[in-house]
Order: sequence, then structure tokens, then C-alpha cells
Amino acid sequence: MPPRYEVIGVDGIPEVRPGDDVARLIVDATRAQGTPIVAGDVLVIGQKIVSKAEGRLVRLADVAPSAIATSIASGTGRDPRLVEIILRESRRVVRMDKGVLITETHHGWVCANAGVDQSNVDVDTVALLPADPDASARGLRETIRSLTAREVAIIIADTFGRPWREGLTNVAIGLAGFAPLKSYIGELDSAGRPLSATILAVADELASAAELVMGKLDRIPVAIVRGLPLTPSEEGSKPLLRDPARDLFR
Repeated sequence: MPPRYEVIGVDGIPEVRPGDDVARLIVDATRAQGTPIVAGDVLVIGQKIVSKAEGRLVRLADVAPSAIATSIASGTGRDPRLVEIILRESRRVVRMDKGVLITETHHGWVCANAGVDQSNVDVDTVALLPADPDASARGLRETIRSLTAREVAIIIADTFGRPWREGLTNVAIGLAGFAPLKSYIGELDSAGRPLSATILAVADELASAAELVMGKLDRIPVAIVRGLPLTPSEEGSKPLLRDPARDLFR
């Protein structure tokens, strides 16, 4: 058989509220649709339902913008309360232009608006990224193991923009159970030359593959990636962060 794997969207997960058991909701939904979790599955879980379950929600009405946030908002046309939340979630502002704030989050991710999102939440409410996405992924993995007696891997994914290219793509912001990178450095290509720079971002590639069955409006916040052998690891998502000393763009 040629190499292959499949991606299965998980339908039927209800609206998630603070305090909900996301792992149990996922297990119940996979069983209900006839695709119960099996050993070796990778579960790609949209960040939004994790944030909602963890209560990472802020009402704009409860936010008093600082003078800095008000100044930035006046120059970008943004709601100063939203700018204040973005600044609170940021380690630093990387770029600010044309109404867009690119920041480095406290996790180390560089993205638009520190991942603060107003979609698929109540009016006048924003969702923040999980405080510790790797810890969230580990917790989900452990609970799913206890519910199913199956060893799985977890990706918590969010949608990021990309320098130089149009369009958005899912990336892994939280991880448990496998190595996020696959290095070919030192291996020989078909001509016998050693590879010197080829490192695949496996976790990001799987997050992107899953997004195509999850969609943005289809209310499918979880997907199963099945049939792909991966290298076990407990290192989490941090290897995906490029060392600033080797980063030419900040």
C-alpha cells in the first residue's frame, strides 16, 4: 500500500461554555458519529473551544483602556478596549500599520492581535488564547486516555497569517504526545548530498490539513488525523518557536 493517512471531522460537539469537559465532549461526539477514537489518533482541536472551556473570555464592557491603548486605537481605527486587551496579552508589539497590530504573545507566538478573537463568541466579548496551550493539550490527552484507554496525541490549533503569502492557515499552538519537528539534517538526498537545512514542521502541517475538514463556519471544531506514524515526544510546541538570534525578521 502507498503511504496514506486520513482526516476525519468530528461533528456534533455542542456550544462550549466555561467549565465544560472538552475531552468528554470529543469522545462522545466521535462515538456518536461512528468514528470512535483509536490508538495512535492525533486530535486537532480548535483553540476557541479550549479557550471557552477554560473561561478565557473577556467582556469589552469590563475593560478600561489605558492611555497607550487609546493612543494606538486613535491611529488604527480600533476599539481602544480591544487594543487594551491585545496589549495585555502581548510581550511586545512587533509591527503596527494599516490598522493591524502584530504582537509577540506571552507564549512567544508572533501573530495578529495577540490571538485575541471576536468571532464565534457572544457580542461584546473576545476570546483569548489559552494561558498555557501545551498544558491544555496535556490535560486533554490525559482525560481522553482515561475515558478511552487509548493513547492519542493532541494539537491545539489556531489560524495565523503568513509573511509573504496571502491567506490564513492553521498552526499548532499547543501540543502533547509527539515531536512537532522532523529533521532531515545530515541525511543524504537522492544524489548523495547531505541535507543541511530541511526540518519539517509536522505539527503545523497536520493542523493545516485538519482545518480543511473543520472550516470556519461549519461548527466542526475538532478533527482526527488517523494512520500517520509519528515520533513520540513530550516536548510540546516550544521547538516550533524560532530562536530570536536566528530570526531575520524581528
